[in-house]
Amino acid sequence: MSDAASRAQPPPRRPSGHPPRHEVLLTGDPAEFLDLAEAHLAADPVLTTVVATVTHRAIVAVREGRPAPAHPRWWAVVRDAHGEVAGLAMRTAPFAPYPLFVLPMPAPAAVELARAVHERGEHVGGVNGALPSARVVAEEAARLQGATAEVWEHTRLFELGDLVEPAPVPGRLRAAGPEDLELCLAWFEAFFDDAAEQAGRAGDGPREDYITNEEMLERFEAGRIWLWDVDGEAVHMTGFNHPSFGVARVGPVYTPKEHRGHGYASAGVAAVSRMLRGQGARVCLFTDQANPTSNRVYQGLGYRPVVDMANLRVR
Repeated sequence: MSDAASRAQPPPRRPSGHPPRHEVLLTGDPAEFLDLAEAHLAADPVLTTVVATVTHRAIVAVREGRPAPAHPRWWAVVRDAHGEVAGLAMRTAPFAPYPLFVLPMPAPAAVELARAVHERGEHVGGVNGALPSARVVAEEAARLQGATAEVWEHTRLFELGDLVEPAPVPGRLRAAGPEDLELCLAWFEAFFDDAAEQAGRAGDGPREDYITNEEMLERFEAGRIWLWDVDGEAVHMTGFNHPSFGVARVGPVYTPKEHRGHGYASAGVAAVSRMLRGQGARVCLFTDQANPTSNRVYQGLGYRPVVDMANLRVR
């Protein structure tokens, strides 16, 4: 995207009909988006955690001179008739079908967002985010494309209240390092399929096992991947995102099948959550609502539901 195109601009007005009640500003510059949206993001940093962390990482990447990715990458601010921020969204996912991520907004704003994306000539293959806004965007995008929208995955955002210490288990938490690269890459890839299997879904949804060797090594260097070791063998992985606006998000969380049922996930997530809480952060995470095991584990540790979300496919 050129410098001129990256500056936040409203979509072209329609030649006829009533003018929209909401204005959609789109930008490929994460720093510009943050200037426009920072107060809105900071007002509810648990709810906005995904958009905030992705934006902050993108700003760092731009400052370090990293090339822009080949996939679609932009952020959107939806304003009401008074110029106030009515909602935020982004399209930054590096995996097909490059879904939009939508934060809560009034239904008319969500409809206008979908129309603005359509007017840009972009095909929408998926929408993730808070309900009901994500559903409204997906359904309007589907209507414009002559397609249908359906929920692929129901998710739920949780925030840690008072940490409930789990029953002790053998082993210890340690930071992952370069020597764990092959293992962690394999576990990231297995996470998608195993999560779908545990939730009773066919494995034909959007794949998110997109991480590269370099990206994994960057996570190691930043101290964002932790392993639970038992007698020198890694049996569980817990990752996290560094805080944005004081909120850190735990994930991914993975235990291979042969090591499940021993309390390693509870131990690993509790240890990482305790570490983040000790650094002064609020802590949150997402669950798949169809996975009773993970929901039971996290709620047993003191995580409490904040908002229901969904991943929708448009096809």
